[in-house]
Amino acid sequence: MSVGPARLRRVGRSAAFFDLDKTVIATSSALAFGKPFYRDGLITKRDVVKTAFAQFMFKRSGADEQSMARTRDYVAQLCKGWKVEQVKQIVNETLHELIDPFVYAEAAALIEEHQAAGRDIVLVSASGEEMVQPIGAQLGVTDVIATRMKAADGRYTGEIEFYAAGTAKVEAVRKLAAERGYELADCYAYSDSVSDIPLLAAVGHPSAVNPDKGLRREAVERSWQILEFRHPIPLGRRLRSRPAVPVAAAALGLGVGVAIGIAWYGRRRRARAATT
Repeated sequence: MSVGPARLRRVGRSAAFFDLDKTVIATSSALAFGKPFYRDGLITKRDVVKTAFAQFMFKRSGADEQSMARTRDYVAQLCKGWKVEQVKQIVNETLHELIDPFVYAEAAALIEEHQAAGRDIVLVSASGEEMVQPIGAQLGVTDVIATRMKAADGRYTGEIEFYAAGTAKVEAVRKLAAERGYELADCYAYSDSVSDIPLLAAVGHPSAVNPDKGLRREAVERSWQILEFRHPIPLGRRLRSRPAVPVAAAALGLGVGVAIGIAWYGRRRRARAATT
């Protein structure tokens, strides 16, 4: 189902809220940075695989409040003691390599269409704001609702100040709408996950993007628009080849080869060391 400028008409001040993983980018933002975090000794290989499996189960089965709480607590303890500036440096140094090639051309085009129609764009993601903000900057997006970790003396304390998932996302969206005068009935929202049903239900124009099984079923029952994005294109190519791929395309399968990625990264490091 194609989405074009005629549909995205101006209707006063409003916003388009985009989930990040598998909606704007064809990967997990948190898992994408697993390799450099592993390289710099912040996490172990076991942590990477465990996190990948947890996300796979999350995507496959959805998430209730209890499982999201477990994920939140695991992430908090995993990051305890990390230097805030070190994390920001790793993200900034590897963003172009790890995230840019995975931005869906359809999502980038849709963001531009909303901006042309005068809407604010807001990324809403359970990933940490240290990751989400730089990704947003690449897309020309400055408004972010993301997980915030507590820090003291330049290090994460192992506590989470705000976990941007489930109903907490919706509360943050409603708060932002009240502050800025958005009419949620005129707003748009895009997500791939069944956990974001409350977010999609809160706006007047919800769309399920590459939906998991639970969200697809709900979208069909509620007659929500279903979009399939399948063309991740690096930023340089997007800029050279506008107009971008049509906003609607065919389906894209799920899957993150974390173990393969780690193995590839290890081989590359060994080869580089041998060359040196």
